[in-house]
Amino acid sequence: MPELPEVEVVRLGLATHVVGTTIERVEVLHHRPVRRDPRGADGFAAALTGRRVDAARRRGKYFWLALDNGDALLGHLGMSGQMLVQAPARPDERHLRVRFTLDRPEHELRFVDQRMFGGLLVSQGGAGLPTEIAHIARDPLDPAFDDDAFVARVRRRPSAVKRQLLDQTLVSGVGNIYADEALWRARVHGERPGDRLTRAQVGEVLAHARAVMAAALEQGGTSFDALYVNVNGQSGYFDRSLHAYGQEGLPCQRCGTPIRRAPFMNRSSYFCPVCQPVPRRRRAPAAR
Repeated sequence: MPELPEVEVVRLGLATHVVGTTIERVEVLHHRPVRRDPRGADGFAAALTGRRVDAARRRGKYFWLALDNGDALLGHLGMSGQMLVQAPARPDERHLRVRFTLDRPEHELRFVDQRMFGGLLVSQGGAGLPTEIAHIARDPLDPAFDDDAFVARVRRRPSAVKRQLLDQTLVSGVGNIYADEALWRARVHGERPGDRLTRAQVGEVLAHARAVMAAALEQGGTSFDALYVNVNGQSGYFDRSLHAYGQEGLPCQRCGTPIRRAPFMNRSSYFCPVCQPVPRRRRAPAAR
C-alpha cells in the first residue's frame, strides 16, 4: 500500500497540474471507487462539476483537493490506486474508474485502480480538513507534529513499537516499509514494547522514520511494480535504498548477518537478528 512519501509525491503532482483548474465534467466508469460517497455516483459527479480546485492537501495516506465552495474531493489510493494527469487523446487505461475533464484542454485527471481498494468521495465543508479523517494524527513530516507528545504516548503503552508506528491515530503516514526501515536504522526490534523503551530510543525511532520518509520522497517514493506511480505515471526508486524491508536472506549492510523475515499482522517484518535482537518475553508475575 502506498505510504506517506508515495501519497505526498501524488499530492505534489496534483498541486502542480490540477490546482487552479475547474472540473468541467466527471465520468464515473465504475461505482466501487465512490462507494463511500452517500450521494452515489451521479451525486458525486454533480457535486464536483463546475468546481474550481484551490489547493491539494494531505494528511497521512489521504489526500484531498480543496474546492472553491469549501468542499473537498477526498481520496485514498488503497493498494493500487493512481491519480494520473493525461492528455485527453491518450487511450484509456485498462482500469480507469473515474475521469475528470478539466478546463485545460492539454490534460485531464484520471483515477485508475486495478484492485479497487482505493476510493474517492466529496467531503462537505472539508476543504480545510475533511471530517472523515479528522481522527487521523499528523505525520512526522508535518511541521506541527508534536515529537514530545508522541514519545510520551509510545512509552506509556505496552504494545509493540512497530504496531504503534502503524497506528494512524498516533502517527500517520508510516506503513510497513518505512516502519521496518526506521527500526533497522534505530537498531530496535519491532516487537519491543513501548513501555520498555527509553525516551532517547523512541526519539531515535521517530527521527529515523522522518529521515527515511524524507529520503524516499526525494526519490519519488518506493515502487515495487508499475502500480506505484506519480501523476505522470513515473515510478519512484527508493526501493534501491532499502536496508531491511524485502531483504530477507541478504546480508545486513551494517553487520553482514542475513536479514530475517517474520509474520506480522498478515504481512511481514524484516529485521537484522544481531542489530535488532528479539526482546525477551515479560516474566509472569509470581503467584502469591
